[in-house]
Amino acid sequence: MQAQDRVSQSGRAEPSDRVGKAIEANQNYLFSRQYPEGYWWAELESNVTITSEVVLLHKIWGTDRARPLYKVEAYLRSQQREHGGWELFWGDGGDLSTSVEAYMALRLLGVPQSDRALVRAKDFILERGGISKTRVFTKFHLALIGCYDWRGIPSIPPWIMLFPDNFPFTIYEMSSWARSSTVPLLIVFDKKPVFVTDSAIALDELYAEGIENVNYEFSLCGNWADMFVWLDRVFKFAENFNLVPFRQEGIKAAEKWILDRQEATGDWGGIIPAMLNSMLALRVLNYDVADPIVERGLRAIDNFSIETEQTYRTQPCVSPVWDTAWVLRALVESGIAPDEPALVRAGEWLLDKQILAYGDWAVKNKQGQPGGWAFEFENRFYPDLDDSAVVVMALNALRLPYEKLKDAAIARAVEWMATMQCKAGGWAAFDLNNNQNWINALPYADLKAMIDPNIADVTARVLEMLGVCNLDMDENRVDRAIAYLDRQQEADGSWFGRWGVNYIYGTSGALSALAAIAPQTHQRQIERGATWLVSCQNPDGGWGETPLSYNDLTLKGKGVSTASQTAWALIGLLETAKATGKFYKDAIDCGVSYLLVTQTSNGTWNESEFTGTGFPGHFYLKYHFYQQYFPLLALSRYQRLKHLM
Repeated sequence: MQAQDRVSQSGRAEPSDRVGKAIEANQNYLFSRQYPEGYWWAELESNVTITSEVVLLHKIWGTDRARPLYKVEAYLRSQQREHGGWELFWGDGGDLSTSVEAYMALRLLGVPQSDRALVRAKDFILERGGISKTRVFTKFHLALIGCYDWRGIPSIPPWIMLFPDNFPFTIYEMSSWARSSTVPLLIVFDKKPVFVTDSAIALDELYAEGIENVNYEFSLCGNWADMFVWLDRVFKFAENFNLVPFRQEGIKAAEKWILDRQEATGDWGGIIPAMLNSMLALRVLNYDVADPIVERGLRAIDNFSIETEQTYRTQPCVSPVWDTAWVLRALVESGIAPDEPALVRAGEWLLDKQILAYGDWAVKNKQGQPGGWAFEFENRFYPDLDDSAVVVMALNALRLPYEKLKDAAIARAVEWMATMQCKAGGWAAFDLNNNQNWINALPYADLKAMIDPNIADVTARVLEMLGVCNLDMDENRVDRAIAYLDRQQEADGSWFGRWGVNYIYGTSGALSALAAIAPQTHQRQIERGATWLVSCQNPDGGWGETPLSYNDLTLKGKGVSTASQTAWALIGLLETAKATGKFYKDAIDCGVSYLLVTQTSNGTWNESEFTGTGFPGHFYLKYHFYQQYFPLLALSRYQRLKHLM
């Protein structure tokens, strides 16, 4: 059945107005992108370090010739900017660590140091301090091939694997992403390997102070965090004199942990850093390239990669569950019948993806029973609250052949989510009470992303789910969560966005939650949030916010307009209108006009900007479907409410 026919048979009248036509055009586009199995899935783009590290891994394993890595050169060249460097996100002016890793990858691919692109890159890198000023993980990858000295890499003793669950610190006090990436590195950091690749390189030219003048010691900060620097020196002394206690026992425990958490598909943790680090650990432990565990791991990395006629690149993660749930919400709200066959197929696919096995979350949550959803195709150890809440809202909007099964799946998910509520009242992404912030002061933790505390945007999503779906949860839990969200509102009325850029994302989510769960008691908080959104609307009618707002609060709500961020702002204002009866008509009309004017002839929106967040300040994402389903959701809600304005 063609997409146009499917939309027509949904029962919607042929639209005559511009909004209706825009909605239908995007519906047709989204239907054309559905996979036969029922799901939706678009590229999840990040910076070039992910692909560069994949090149390094294959060079270390000697598996590079079995893959089209020669196409990576074209990809990296296409991503280099006029200033000579490579970016964390579109238009950021270039990032030092990202540029060093891209330079490394090109050299490993055989590009000579004299190449014009590398000459420009070298100038960019040296102007910003060179290799010595890069992040720890960049230095670590260079150390693997002898381009940096292991003396400058933090020590992590493998005996931390042996701490009992009731110990003040265990690996489960690290966030899921840090834990799944760090446990393999306990092995790698202990062995400190230097691999010889078939294209051995030296990067001495990238040391601004000269390779002979490099200082490998960690700098003291003059505060309490200096204790970790001194502790690192103790660890290194123990390593040098073979005095590390329980060393072999810790390595064995780390190896077992890695093997236990490999999916049948070969994935670890659903994220490339955990997958690459696990493969490095297996290489250090002398696993054979023909070992089924290794073969599955390499195949899983291949599955995250995208090959075109000219290029080859790797995604940091894949987002089919997330994308499918949001597309379903948008299509149903835009008027597609909830029992339309294509939607039913997607709903049944989501039901099959519910995780009914215990994961790492159960270490600290002794009461909960499994029932959540993960972000990826396979990730049974790490379901998350954000995905689970959106999936529940998507399923709730559908009419499936087995409604009792659907209702039971939703009930199980909500029960699991209730037990994942943190002491502060909110919800985190993956874990319970994962909030020991001192871990971010470790020399190893320079990305400041070692923990997963409860946050406003995930808390808002769970509350929105409860309100939209009219689901029951213990009243005390709901009250605590609302109080937490109240406390997180900032003086100007906005909310911080952890997983999307940034305050526009957080504020839209909080308004959607409060409008659904507490519209009568929170009129003032809702109106303050809406007023802030109106205050940062751009002259072109759209909204935009740069990721630099994570580093500079004067940039809150400021940036070039994008379709996804405009949609978030509109959703927040439209939910405010429903909850309070206060319509910000001019702002809403201008925002809708922006979306209508910028929609392309095939019903899509384009944006170059990265509006997703991995680690604030350090890692950003571009979800290629964000500029599709969020505008559809915003226009659909506008279509339903415009007669009231």
